[in-house]
Formats: sequence, C-alpha cells, structure tokens
Amino acid sequence: MTVRAKFKVTSITRQEHWDKAKGEIQTVRLAPVTSGSEENAAFYAATPSGQIELATINGEAGKQFGLGQEFYVDFTPAQ
Repeated sequence: MTVRAKFKVTSITRQEHWDKAKGEIQTVRLAPVTSGSEENAAFYAATPSGQIELATINGEAGKQFGLGQEFYVDFTPAQ
C-alpha cells in the first residue's frame, strides 16, 4: 500500500562543501501543506505536521526545488 502526502518547500539553504571540489551542499526543507486549496485542506487533515529534510551535493537535483513549490510524496514499502 502507498501512502501519499503533499509537502511544500519552506526553506532552501546553500553551504560550501568541506571538499571544495564537490561544490556546495543544498539543504531543502519541506513541511505538510496547510491551506490554499480544498486538496491541501484534505491533506492537512490527514498530515497536520511533519518535516522532510533533503541534503544534496548534486546541483541539478537541487534545482528541482523552488521555494514555495508543492510536491506529492509517496511512501511505498521497499519490500
């Protein structure tokens, strides 16, 4: 069974990687949506709090996230 949630990007930070050859580390923080549409209200009723934090040194991956952008997140068992 898959559980779907909807999260919004609340912050994006950039910092220098200790190994300068690897560029920078981007950390993206997301929180559950709370309002803005009927769909968001329904997701909020099921997932009123939480946080996802992703850190990447892949610049292209980091560019996929914009401040305020919303994402569906699917949780599916690995087995």
